[in-house]
Amino acid sequence: MAEQRWVPLESNPVVLTKYIHNLGSPDDWQFVDVYGLEDDLLMMVPRPVAALMLLYPCTKKVEDNPIGTVSPDLTDSVYFIKQSIRNACGTIAIVHALANNANSIKFDADKYFSKFIEETKNMSPSERAQFLEKDKNMGNIHEESAMEGQTRAPSSEESVNPHFVAFINKNGKLFEMDGRKDGPIDHGKTTPDTFLSDAAKVVQQFMKRDPDELNFNVMALVKTKD
Repeated sequence: MAEQRWVPLESNPVVLTKYIHNLGSPDDWQFVDVYGLEDDLLMMVPRPVAALMLLYPCTKKVEDNPIGTVSPDLTDSVYFIKQSIRNACGTIAIVHALANNANSIKFDADKYFSKFIEETKNMSPSERAQFLEKDKNMGNIHEESAMEGQTRAPSSEESVNPHFVAFINKNGKLFEMDGRKDGPIDHGKTTPDTFLSDAAKVVQQFMKRDPDELNFNVMALVKTKD
């Protein structure tokens, strides 16, 4: 079967917020821009922070210098899905961000994400990928969101260099969730209070791998009101 290709998502907090609301996240959970990785700029990000989304360029310098430890044996305790659809990294990152925070984000049972999690919770990462390939509901919601951006959406056939990953706090560990890998990438211990700064330090390591590259974008999934 030919490889599936989706239209890439724009790295835009308005677009991604509408996307997660369409999936069933409550209105008080939103994506916001992270304007810098210094402590004073991180203080501007609303709390609590459930996940950090990073869009970064897949240059040779970045790909040839991996950081962190891949932990495929942790996929029973951390919800991990492989990426088998070209250009679907934005949706994969969102699934990782939401599914691993299901205890604090109360999804609308009448919308689709609750059903997606229920049907895939006991699957392997590869089985989840196969499920997503056939899931017209997720595909349609992704496509609708991909057309919402402020810039022209690339076609599904275009080769897109930037790649989305999510950072989460799960069981006291900071994990990078990249569907191209074999499992969660362990970046060490963290806490709810230090998660944002700990994740920002890892993002800084990403940037140092290719200091001439400027095309990085960081967003946080936050709860904006009680």
